[in-house]
Amino acid sequence: MVFAEILLTHGIALALICAVIGLLCAGWLIRGILAASPGNERMRQIAAAIEEGAKAYLHRQVMTISGIAAIIFLLLLFFKDHMLSDGATSIGFLVGAVCSLAAGFIGMRIAVLANTRTAQAATKDRHSALKAAFNGGAVTGLLVVGLALLAVGVFYIVATNLIGADQAIKSLVGLALGSSLISVFARLGGGIYTKAADVGADLVGKIESNLDEDDPRNPATIADNVGDNVGDCAGMAADVFETYAVSLIGAVLLGSLTMGGNPAAVVFPFVLGGISVISAIVGIIYVNVRRGDPGAILMEAVAASAVVSAILFWPATIALFPNVVTSGATAHPPEHFYFAALVGLVMTGVVVVITNYYTSTSFSPVRRIAKASETGHATNIIAGLALGQHATALPVGFIGIAILLSFHFGGLYGIAIAVMSMLSMAGIIISLDAFGPITDNAGGIAVMSDLPKEVRAITDELDAVGNTMKAVTKGYAIASAGLAALVLFGSYVEELRAHWTAAAGPFKIEFSLQDPKVIIGLFIGGLLPFIFTAFSMDAVGQAAGAVVEEVRRQLRLKPGILKGTDTPDYGACVDIVTKAALRKMIVPALLPLVVVVLVAAIPGLGPIVLGGVLVGTIVTGLFVAIAMTSSGGAWDNAKKYIEEGHFGGKGSPAHQAAVTGDTVGDPYKDTAGPAINPMIKVVNILAILIIPIFLKLWLSK
Repeated sequence: MVFAEILLTHGIALALICAVIGLLCAGWLIRGILAASPGNERMRQIAAAIEEGAKAYLHRQVMTISGIAAIIFLLLLFFKDHMLSDGATSIGFLVGAVCSLAAGFIGMRIAVLANTRTAQAATKDRHSALKAAFNGGAVTGLLVVGLALLAVGVFYIVATNLIGADQAIKSLVGLALGSSLISVFARLGGGIYTKAADVGADLVGKIESNLDEDDPRNPATIADNVGDNVGDCAGMAADVFETYAVSLIGAVLLGSLTMGGNPAAVVFPFVLGGISVISAIVGIIYVNVRRGDPGAILMEAVAASAVVSAILFWPATIALFPNVVTSGATAHPPEHFYFAALVGLVMTGVVVVITNYYTSTSFSPVRRIAKASETGHATNIIAGLALGQHATALPVGFIGIAILLSFHFGGLYGIAIAVMSMLSMAGIIISLDAFGPITDNAGGIAVMSDLPKEVRAITDELDAVGNTMKAVTKGYAIASAGLAALVLFGSYVEELRAHWTAAAGPFKIEFSLQDPKVIIGLFIGGLLPFIFTAFSMDAVGQAAGAVVEEVRRQLRLKPGILKGTDTPDYGACVDIVTKAALRKMIVPALLPLVVVVLVAAIPGLGPIVLGGVLVGTIVTGLFVAIAMTSSGGAWDNAKKYIEEGHFGGKGSPAHQAAVTGDTVGDPYKDTAGPAINPMIKVVNILAILIIPIFLKLWLSK
């Protein structure tokens, strides 16, 4: 009884203490990383060049995004907060935007510290390299989750004391919009940067000049390695920060709307997040003490983290919900909310296993693509596209099962709990994701520093595992985004109901498939992910073309580059992709904002069409994102499988076809596909945010 009272009264504060513990553990890991040897002088020079390029790009990206964020802040302040006269929503927007940018910078900074130390550790043995790379990723994982939990929790506590709990919860939507919008920019800008450099480097370096991966004679090599940090590290960190923050905010918002003012409904999502920080630390310790196959160790760490969470969720649930609870119009026993949380944990494992199957070199799908490469470039592409479409079936099927089960256990709030439980695993999952680009950069440093082939063999093995881990975490982020967006759609309906009832009496709007307006909204929303990805793919293709021309120009004017007697101008390629990324990210990032506002404002459309837009975006976005990330990850590892000596090995016709597939898959898996995740949530969050702004217009029709 005492424990229940403490948890109900101080649960949010206890969750924030857990977040601080996570940050302290991250600091301890940073100390260990800094204490490790960064390698010889040549290795340090290369790492410094990568860091300089990454910092320069992120600085210019921040300047570009800040201008856009300032405009949106002023619009929120004028159109939204003038109604409440407290400025909380616009301040929340700033908090979310700043924290999302900080998460991205942290992700990049830690990666560039860990890459050269991973390469140096690989001169000892595989396990040392695994620990160095994973601990670098674990810093990002713990910092991102801790920062998200602290940002939402501290903002909620401060806002509650100043303007009351109800207004504080509503103002959290501003924080969600800030984090999501910045995440779209970070994902797109970083993705365009990294894949334009990567594609350009591969097309000229590997195919035309027969150079190895990360060969220092390739003028695009440094830009490629910089891209790993600003795309895979900074972009993913911002992405998962916003996914975590938005899921937490969605659960809190839905709990306040559907649980009849039960304070435990607001506290519970925070407690789940706090517990999972502890479970993530357990998973990190597991990787550091366990020896064996790297891929198996990382999967076992995820399982260990999930088991610890499952054990600790039970007493927390029973303490906060000691009696039967009404969610919506249905009564639920307390164990139902625990079962909903278990659904989220199980879904994490399911998505990890499925994505691993479709993208790992250990299983038949990737090997089929490698086999198809023997008959040419076209058959490689066909096999990869088919795999991506096949890969949508199982995740979507299990997402449907998860929705049914969690809704049965707790209604819409049950779905929100499942999502929060799933996202609470982000600490260990992001550790896996950041592991990928760190090992990729470590391999590049090993090649450019002329380290022994045995070292590169270790970094190549870890890089292949890292590619699978990146695909796994993207699948995880996309699946959780689909569930989180469904929660946000439920919040949109409940928020619309509350405002409509307060202003005009009984809520009479129905989202029926027999209503043409709903169908129109579904079509508009379904179109959005396709237009969004089209802009993203175009941006990568055009920027990569410019890199190709620059690399060809340098090799033509300085033939000594290929002989090793001339030094490439690495800065020229860095400058090309920097300018292209900053210029090309703006239109697709703003596209979802424009569509939502236009649908809300155009006479004859309004809230019903807007509801259809939200659902349409969720459905097609989920399929497109899963297909793209699965195809891209499989193409990449099919190339690596051939490079291991299968189907002719490096330099064979099959290898050349696989390189083509990999270059097509690069923008699929690292630019367009992952960016759909925050784009879906921007659409849903903005729809919730603008309800009071457009309500009078809707009521007047």
